[in-house]
Amino acid sequence: MRSRVTMVLAVLAVLLGAGLLVPTAYAKLAGDGSGLGGIGGGAAEQVPAPTPTPPPPPTLAAGPVSVNFKGEFFGWALMDRQTGTVSGSKNMASTSSTESMLKAWIVSDYLRQLGDKEPSAALKKDASLAIRDSNDDAANRVYKAAGGSYKVPAGGQPGPVVKRAISICGLTDTRRGNVPGYEGWWSFTRMSPRDAVKLGDCIADGKAAGRKWTKWVLNEMAQVRGSVKVQQARSGGGKWGIVDGLPAEIEAQGPVAIKNGWTPLNYDGNWHVSCLAVTDKWSLAVMLRYPQSSKLEYGAKVCASVATQLVTPQPGAALKVPQQPVGKL
Repeated sequence: MRSRVTMVLAVLAVLLGAGLLVPTAYAKLAGDGSGLGGIGGGAAEQVPAPTPTPPPPPTLAAGPVSVNFKGEFFGWALMDRQTGTVSGSKNMASTSSTESMLKAWIVSDYLRQLGDKEPSAALKKDASLAIRDSNDDAANRVYKAAGGSYKVPAGGQPGPVVKRAISICGLTDTRRGNVPGYEGWWSFTRMSPRDAVKLGDCIADGKAAGRKWTKWVLNEMAQVRGSVKVQQARSGGGKWGIVDGLPAEIEAQGPVAIKNGWTPLNYDGNWHVSCLAVTDKWSLAVMLRYPQSSKLEYGAKVCASVATQLVTPQPGAALKVPQQPVGKL
């Protein structure tokens, strides 16, 4: 009899304890809504706001270019130096005269032939002036030291300095100038925008000037000085054109090496303008012929406009907000 009473009491104790535990457990699970998806009226889960992804740093990339150009010739080309891809205008294989743009090659060709040797102090100064101030007399002395001659080459071929540019840089459209009486002049060398960007790449990657002198040449090209309004008979300010069309964010990524060429030629009544700029990411060339009445400033603005239109992403591009899935509540 006593054992039955004991068993009954034990069963009652178990049932009574369970009855006390269930409400407590339920309260813990439902009291703040964190265990059963908000049951019980608790606050909803706070999802952090997505962080906008900043656009990549600007660069120049292939894209459409529209210029209301009035003149005889307008062509441009852009090389992506990471891939070697060249894009540009439909006539990027057509040629125009290089003018002083070629001075960057003349200096590079001379210095590469020196190897590890130093030039004379006078010729080193000439090399610098030929690039920084586009000084014709200095460039002519370097051209002669590089093996150049103003004698008319036989068989319609370019002289040795230009011939080396063709072979070393893989140029396909470049040829000797065709101005009667000036066939041996380096400034009248015919080059396409497509070849001009290859020339810029050739200078920047070290093939043109060689291991010792490439950095020196690129530094001189980054130090070109003088505005489009500062011009003399045998030299002139050459810091204009493509660099004027670049945003500060691109110039902040590293030096932009440039060399422009420009001459008003009486034989056709045109300005001949050639703009070249190169960085570690791209090489851009713009070549023009247009009436002298439009002034040099016109050509400078066209070169700048092409560069501006190729900037990618364009300034002011909206930040992209990543889409994040909402977690289960």
